[in-house]
Amino acid sequence: MSNFEPSEGGGGPSPGPLVLLDVDVVLDVLARREPFYPDSAAVVAACETGLCRGLVAAHTVTTLFYLIAKREGTRTARTHVQDLLQVVDVAMVDREVIRRALAASGEDFEDEVQAAAAAAAGAEYVITRNLPHFLKGPVEALAPAEFLPLVS
Repeated sequence: MSNFEPSEGGGGPSPGPLVLLDVDVVLDVLARREPFYPDSAAVVAACETGLCRGLVAAHTVTTLFYLIAKREGTRTARTHVQDLLQVVDVAMVDREVIRRALAASGEDFEDEVQAAAAAAAGAEYVITRNLPHFLKGPVEALAPAEFLPLVS
């Protein structure tokens, strides 16, 4: 059973904030990483139930697939990704997003791509546990525990 199975009430458009989930938040849920799992799972549940609208960057999908397939096999990876896509949408990573990331001043290019994808998609927040890498980004970054009071 996947950790991203949509609830019966979720799935439609909602008025909640548009948020991009950093890969660490999604991995917290998939791997049930403690002590991070409860807050990260609550953010995913908020996306699932319409309290917010969730996105992941396109390269997050491929990264997740690779990591899951390496550990649990291709079939499991496909199931997790399919289930994730029932809960969140995908933010495009195109030439302009990559150019914006390259022009940014951060040290972690992957996080710069996350931030640029979030901005291009119109996200209000990036939800991440890696806040220092997003301090100068174009979209405000919040830890899962900081975001949850905004949607509860």
